[in-house]
Amino acid sequence: MPDMLQVEGVTAGYGSAIVLEDISFTLAANDSLAVLGRNGVGKTTLLVTLMGLTRVSRGRLRFDGRDFATLPTHARARSGLGWVPQERFIFPSLTVDENLGVVARPGAWNVKRVYDLFPRLEERRRNLGNQLSGGEQQMLAIGRALMISPKVLLLDEPSMGLAPTLVESIFDTISSIHAQGTSILLVEQNALMALNVASRGYVLQSGQIILADTAANLAANEQVRQAYLGEI
Repeated sequence: MPDMLQVEGVTAGYGSAIVLEDISFTLAANDSLAVLGRNGVGKTTLLVTLMGLTRVSRGRLRFDGRDFATLPTHARARSGLGWVPQERFIFPSLTVDENLGVVARPGAWNVKRVYDLFPRLEERRRNLGNQLSGGEQQMLAIGRALMISPKVLLLDEPSMGLAPTLVESIFDTISSIHAQGTSILLVEQNALMALNVASRGYVLQSGQIILADTAANLAANEQVRQAYLGEI
């Protein structure tokens, strides 16, 4: 499969502060990748770097065969890079319908398909963003990202703040999105849930990739789970 995303020797951060150092990985078309590690190791910074919101001092970024290191954030989204940020950033004064419609672009995904994926959102389609529960807001954040018909979907801590039963549902949905042809790059504290939906995993520590393996091997390695994934 061709690579959709290529990150080569990227060093990036905020202002003069370096957060990521010499990061390299690839994400193939129709593949799924989990980025794991404890809090504060640079996982979120990796995603916002891909969206153009940090200063890249070294390295190359290629998306769908073209260099995109200098593209602004909106151009990256239009190229097919979807982003579900940790903070969700839904529009609180717009309805669910309006949140979805305001970013819609022609492509494989539309409002009907999003509502098929999230029937609860269709029930709440006339409600404002600030009238939704945390779980409904997460559904909306994912649905809104899908409305650009992304080739790659970046998800930052989709389980954060959700009840365990809802977390399982969200990860089932992520698996479904991947099965329908979208490449997935998932940052997540819940390591085992993330590795269940990914084919490969990378472990970050202090802004560097220290481990890379298949998801199955990482999930089965007790020492890795205890030392780097915050499990006991």
